[in-house]
Amino acid sequence: MTKAGSKGGNLRDKLDGNELDLSLSDLNEVPVKELAALSKATILDLSCNKLTTLPSEFCGLTHLVKLDLSKNKLRQLPADFGRLVNLQHLDLLNNRLVTLPVSFAQLKSLKWLDLKDNPLDPVLAKVAGDCLDEKQCKQCANKVLQHMKAVQADQERERQRRLEIDREAEKKWEAKQRAKEAQERELRKREKAEEKERRRKEYDALKAAKREQEKKPKKETNQAPKSKSGSRPRKPPPRKHTRSWAVLKLLLLLLLCVAGGLVACRVTELQQQPLCTSVNTIYDNAVRGLRSHDIVQWVLQTDSQQ
Repeated sequence: MTKAGSKGGNLRDKLDGNELDLSLSDLNEVPVKELAALSKATILDLSCNKLTTLPSEFCGLTHLVKLDLSKNKLRQLPADFGRLVNLQHLDLLNNRLVTLPVSFAQLKSLKWLDLKDNPLDPVLAKVAGDCLDEKQCKQCANKVLQHMKAVQADQERERQRRLEIDREAEKKWEAKQRAKEAQERELRKREKAEEKERRRKEYDALKAAKREQEKKPKKETNQAPKSKSGSRPRKPPPRKHTRSWAVLKLLLLLLLCVAGGLVACRVTELQQQPLCTSVNTIYDNAVRGLRSHDIVQWVLQTDSQQ
């Protein structure tokens, strides 16, 4: 990679007044740093070299008034080429340019332009026209600047339109997000209310069950069960004389049975029979024994008390 310094020594040696001639120097890279140090070099000739691109730093050489880049191999200019606001004369003859950067419209000082022998876009080529004399080259500069301003305005409108579309899309997205968030909040709120209602019902049910459990023993202790017919329940018979009545009934039954036999043996003609004699003897003995028995006396005493 060749630079001007390796061919012709220090760039200051090539400086003639305000003109720096680096043409035919076999350059494939521009010595931007060295050029930036030579602010007096307002006229720069880089023609007839092997330049394919210009670095972005080249656009910082704002002191340039006249620039010759003809007969190189430039395929495009830097995007911020419009920073060369003091540029009045620009020669781009015989390169490989198809379009110009939109920032080209910012070269408000440009008075002379040559774009011949470039594979320009048909629209740009028609706008540029020929540059065969001073008048045509000035017209080329004016027409190209107007065209690039129109292109810049169209691009700005398109940028604004896309920006507006993006803003509308963003607004729609934000509105959709807000609606979604509101729906989610409403759903969470409804779920929370349903959960609260469910827990309240469970709490009420548990409380009611607890009250029922507390009331049930009281009813059992304080209230006697009512009969199905609704009548007042009868009191159970007193058990005070149950045993004495049983004994008495047994004795009465025994006496009834014996009485029948005794009547037969004592009143009828059978009293002389041996059997009746034995029965009468047993009867007499039983009566004497019963009278002397403590249980009978107790029963007789109880009955007499009643």
